Amino acid sequence: MNDVERIYQLREELHRHNHNYYVLNAPEIGDQEFDFLMRELQDLEEKHPECKDDNSPTMRVGSDLNKNFTQVVHKYPMLSLANTYSEAEVTDFYNRVKKDLNEDFEICCEMKFDGTSISLTYEEGKLVRAVTRGDGTQGDDVTDNVKTIRSIPLILRGEGYPREFEIRGEILMPWVVFEQLNEERERKEEPLFANPRNAASGTLKLQNSSVVASRKLDAYLYYLLGEELPAGGHYENMQEAAQWGFKVSDIMRKCASLEEVIDFIHFWDVERKNLPVATDGIVLKVNSLRQQRNLGFTAKSPRWAIAYKFQAERACTRLNKVTYQVGRTGAITPVANLDPVQLAGTVVKRASLHNADIIEGLDLYIGDMVYVEKGGEIIPKIVGVDKEARFMVGDKVKFITHCPECGSPLTRYEGEAAHYCTNDTACPPQIKGKIEHFVSRKAMNIDGLGVETVDQFYQEGLIHSIADLYSLKGPDIARLDRMGKKSAINILEGIRASKEVSFERVLFALGIRFVGETTAKILAKVFRSIDALAEATLEELIQVDEIGTRIAQSIIQYFADEKNRELIERLREAGVQMAMEQIDISEYTDKLAGKSIVISGVFAHHSRDEYKEMIEKNGGKNVGSISKKTSFILAGENMGPSKLEKAGKLGIQIMSEDEFLKLLE
Repeated sequence: MNDVERIYQLREELHRHNHNYYVLNAPEIGDQEFDFLMRELQDLEEKHPECKDDNSPTMRVGSDLNKNFTQVVHKYPMLSLANTYSEAEVTDFYNRVKKDLNEDFEICCEMKFDGTSISLTYEEGKLVRAVTRGDGTQGDDVTDNVKTIRSIPLILRGEGYPREFEIRGEILMPWVVFEQLNEERERKEEPLFANPRNAASGTLKLQNSSVVASRKLDAYLYYLLGEELPAGGHYENMQEAAQWGFKVSDIMRKCASLEEVIDFIHFWDVERKNLPVATDGIVLKVNSLRQQRNLGFTAKSPRWAIAYKFQAERACTRLNKVTYQVGRTGAITPVANLDPVQLAGTVVKRASLHNADIIEGLDLYIGDMVYVEKGGEIIPKIVGVDKEARFMVGDKVKFITHCPECGSPLTRYEGEAAHYCTNDTACPPQIKGKIEHFVSRKAMNIDGLGVETVDQFYQEGLIHSIADLYSLKGPDIARLDRMGKKSAINILEGIRASKEVSFERVLFALGIRFVGETTAKILAKVFRSIDALAEATLEELIQVDEIGTRIAQSIIQYFADEKNRELIERLREAGVQMAMEQIDISEYTDKLAGKSIVISGVFAHHSRDEYKEMIEKNGGKNVGSISKKTSFILAGENMGPSKLEKAGKLGIQIMSEDEFLKLLE
């Protein structure tokens, strides 16, 4: 056997041993023998560079070379799931699916692993790309880092897999590895990771893949997408994926009734504590892919799946003091500083007290023994006080009256629970917070400008507003600590690229109070430019769907401030997009203008979501329920009998799929 033949033999052998050890947990050889084989392969590959293969087992050790991440648009958007917190809400979901489908269905139940989401693309049985969730539309290409995770196959086993497909899952840091990592960081006096999810997410974004390899990440895969999937059911597809070498949880189970779903929840609410990785709930999915398509999606999540979140664990500990944080909007958040206590797998030292009303309701004193929970097992909060244990306590906790950062008086707006610092133009945390929001991934997405860098630039006097970013000079950045010419070039390139960011994201990035990501999209679509929005009246704003009086007043107040108008002009002069591109409206018509349309039933030609998009592009409005204002119902097969009856009583027109498509022609 010559060297080249031996290379291919070793690769096949090592891929098999890797699968046996990390996926099946059934090793055939010892660690030392595995290392000897790996070393032999490395030596032969160095001797024969013409045999280079990006999916060789040797790629799992990572590289010491730093590599910036590039952005990749997801072929299928990575949406989040709607959360439920009670069995009653699970029952509502089940009954809603039952009503909408009007036929038998199965629910696939599986664990909700608490890690960081990943999308893997395979072509011809080889891993070609790994992309983070990002903002759901696009994420970072972290392929080199993912190749170091030994439970993710680089080359598939068996046969029957599609020529090209995508599989999604969760990258995790096992509890044992997490504890070892934090012990090591503590010895080095480095900041500790809050939980395994943060540790996994932070590790995956490291630019040195050899460090990623040393962190021993794991992965469970849970969702297969593609054009030529082997089966018509989600559960069946995942069982096939397991045969190809993917680590698929054997906890997954199909349920044919609500009772079986509830039994699954009860069992794993207890048994999950024995799992080697963190979990925070159970995911319920309609199993049939055909039924999934017919149920469709909302703007943020699929209608055919929900996440049931486990009830938070509780612990009791001592309250030592209360401090106050200032957010980017000026909102003041009280924080309880506690004796360290173990809770849901992590050590908790701080917890949110939310606002003055919560503090008053708890009747807190310094030194009290308090009950702490983790909401969704992530954010700690105080939920009660053990008043029987109250002995020799200190002062009663009273909410502050002035900003802890700049000393300005606090105000509380009518109908709101939070107090706000009134100094929104000179309060340091607010200024830095607005800049951090502006450069964030879902806003302007400027690489290289994290929290620490923004703080450094602010302290050095380089930036005092978001517009100052566009005046930064390379030499000024390069001279700073931990910076240099390369860092300066990367940051300036990120700022330059942000000038191409669409208007709807610019509007979100401005940080107008109450204007979140979804609201910004709605406003951008209706008003088309920053100038039109700035001149809009209260009446014009509240006529827009989902824009209430509170949001409308906040927008008017924002543009009434001369400083904000000056800021926008500076951004405009810098080249930031202040209007929707004309191409965005070229596909729109007014064929359905003024019409409110309900979609119901199962369709043959297009999915529900595709029909919703058609309605919006032709000027119509999608509505969820039938009323006197409904113009007509776009009806497919198996339309619910209750909707049919209500339409008849109200005299609402029922339009078939073919009639609707003909109308649009």
